[in-house]
Amino acid sequence: MPEISHRYKIVIRCEQCGEKYILRGRPNEMGGFDTGFKRCICGNESQFDMDVSPE
Repeated sequence: MPEISHRYKIVIRCEQCGEKYILRGRPNEMGGFDTGFKRCICGNESQFDMDVSPE
């Protein structure tokens, strides 16, 4: 049986336009979180403020 990784609530805020996204994700091997988030609607792909809390 595979090990179950805990999910986290991740709030991503774009530093360029201020748009806020609330997602759920799991930790990945690189120390980040897998959420499926790629970029903001304004086109920003790198400047984000992230708040992570356990679900």
